[in-house]
Formats: sequence, C-alpha cells, structure tokens
Amino acid sequence: MEYIRQQYYSLKTRMAEPRRFIQVVAGPRQVGKSTLVGQVTRDCGMPYTFDTADSVDPKDLDWISRTWNAARAKMTIQNASEHLLVIDEIQKIERWSEAVKREWDEDTRNGINLKVILLGSSRLMIRKGLTESLAGRFELIRLGHWSYKEMHDAFGIGIDEYVYFGGYPGTAGMIHDEKRWKRYIMDSLVAPAIEKDVIMTSNIYKPALMKRLFELGCGYSGEMVSLTKLMGQLQDSGNVTTLAAYLDLLNECELLTGLQKYSADNARKYSSIPKYQVYNNALMTAYRGRSFASDRTDPSAWGRWVESAVGTHLLSMAEEGEYEVHYWREKTDEVDFILTSGNRCAAIEVKSGRRGMNSGLPKFAVLFHPERALVVGTQGIGLEDFLGCNVGKLLFG
Repeated sequence: MEYIRQQYYSLKTRMAEPRRFIQVVAGPRQVGKSTLVGQVTRDCGMPYTFDTADSVDPKDLDWISRTWNAARAKMTIQNASEHLLVIDEIQKIERWSEAVKREWDEDTRNGINLKVILLGSSRLMIRKGLTESLAGRFELIRLGHWSYKEMHDAFGIGIDEYVYFGGYPGTAGMIHDEKRWKRYIMDSLVAPAIEKDVIMTSNIYKPALMKRLFELGCGYSGEMVSLTKLMGQLQDSGNVTTLAAYLDLLNECELLTGLQKYSADNARKYSSIPKYQVYNNALMTAYRGRSFASDRTDPSAWGRWVESAVGTHLLSMAEEGEYEVHYWREKTDEVDFILTSGNRCAAIEVKSGRRGMNSGLPKFAVLFHPERALVVGTQGIGLEDFLGCNVGKLLFG
C-alpha cells in the first residue's frame, strides 16, 4: 500500500490554485522528495515535465533555460491551459536561482501559466538561492526525516526498531540484515550526502576533516565534547573555527548538529561546549552500534539511543514549532533538552536505562521557571507517546 506523507496534501492543494509562487520542496537525502512530487504530478491531472540536474555540468547555467523552454514548447504543442515543470537537484547548478528568477519573471510578464516545483537535497543551498534572488516568489515545503509514527504506519516498524535503526524509509526492509543495512547507510546515504550536498556545494577546503568530524559527531550523539578535544581525534589538521563552520554546514543539511548550552547570556550560549545530536538515529547506529541485540540489552547503551531518538524528534519539529533546541548543565546538574521560543522555555529530561532522575530538572525549574518541565520515559510520558506527539503544541500551546 502506498504511503502518503502530510506534505503531499499541501503541495497538491497549491498546484490546484492559480499560478502564484514557485513551490520548493527541500530536505535531506532519501526522505522521499521525488516520490512525494511524483504522487502529486500523478494525481493533480496536469501535464508536466520532470527533469533532474543531478548529472548536469554545474557551470551549465543555460541548462535551466533549455529545460524551461522545452516545457513551454510542450505546453504550446498540447494547446494546454497550464503545465507543470519539476526540476530535481536544482542546487547542483551554479547560480541556479538567477536563471530561475529570469525564466519565472518572463512567464509572469507574458502570462504563461507554467507552474514550477523545485526540489533540492541541500537546505543550505536552497535557502541561500531563495533569499538572494527569489525573495517573494516562492513557498517552501520542508520534507524532513521520517517520524516514528510514519515509519510505524508505513512499514510496521516498532518503537525499539525505530530508536535503533532510525527513520530512513528505504532501509525499512533491511533491518534484519544489519551488515547490509549498515553498508547501505554509509555508502548510499552518507557518502552522497557529504560528497554531493556538502562538499560540492560549499567551500570545503579539507574534505577529509569534514568527513571525520561527521563520523565522530555521529558516534558522540547525545554527548558533550568540546571541539578542542575532538581535534585530538582527527587525523587531518584544522582549528576550532574550521570545525565549528563545518558543523554548521552539517546542521544545514540536516545530518548532525551541535546543540548549544541554554543560557540567558547569548555570549556564553554560543561559546559553550556542543552536545552532538544526529537528525536521524540511523546515523548514530551506523557509526557506533554493535548490534541491535547487544545494544538493546545494555541499559547504559540503550539509554543513549533513547535520548538521541528524543533529540531527533525535537529537531524534526523545531522549524514548524518555531522553537530552538538546547541543553543545560551546571557542574553535575544536567537537563537533556531545553526548548526556547522567544522568551519562553520548556525543559525535557529523558529517563531511561542509562540513568535515573538527577537533580538537574528541579534545579533548572527553580532557576529559570520553564513553562513546562517534562520527563520522557519511566514515570513520565511514554517514549512511544512522545515520539508521536506535536512537540510545539504540547510544550507551548
């Protein structure tokens, strides 16, 4: 049975509206962007042209113009009142947004009813191009990593399997062959994401350093490690500023981030030791896991996976919920996640096999008076319930 993600309905509705904005579907690799757009083009009843820039010379700016003209020609030949042009991996073309702006504005001036959907794997490059050249001409549909509810409804994945193997839909049928699953994650997901979406589209002077930072960061998901200390484990030379910039790029591509410590002082917040957090637990398992059976029966190890899974859920809904994710720690007192929305904050402590409750949550509550202070896990909100909830509504109304 075909699974329909919620973003399908938004995109299909917009395609039925009069031509107004370019629709941009952006998100990380292998989350189903092309599949979703294919479902929409199939169901909307509009003639369409689909092309991809994946194998096009990045400097061939005229490729966009040729593709656009081909769609216009089809529309004329078919004597159609409207036509849909879909371009995948648009960020691979240098200065793509300038070419798109030129063609879109020409159609607007000439009254050509050519609707446009752009897809891109790199949120960094999509946003850069949109804000520089296409301001006021687009709407963004974010397609993130699959949630527990989506993986469960589509593939019958259980809560423990989701915590360990994460939310890549293409790997759901491989989880019982863990060696094959791991190779697929590393070779078919991670390698293209790093090499094509990060290195090829950004100014990366030390690719080997970037890759190693990513591997170590995935292994440390849920832990605080200073960039200075991390440098000692990197074979390539670099400095803290370079590593911080690379970590920002990995965050923009929704692979790995470094959560900052919560503080009322912004200077202290941004100079804090990062707490590493993957966007999809599959990345942590690929670089740190032993086996599902071994890690599931080790309370300390499993607690780390559970905490990281909660972190992935918080990150996945942060943009929609309009909040930021931090952590808090003072000496031995710690709170796993702090969410901030404007001047409001909420605290979340994950209670699992790794450790029981500490004094961090009550001390944070006394110091900062969060709107909500929740425990996820034992004696709190059940993990399965939390991973299925809308975090923004739960914590901020």
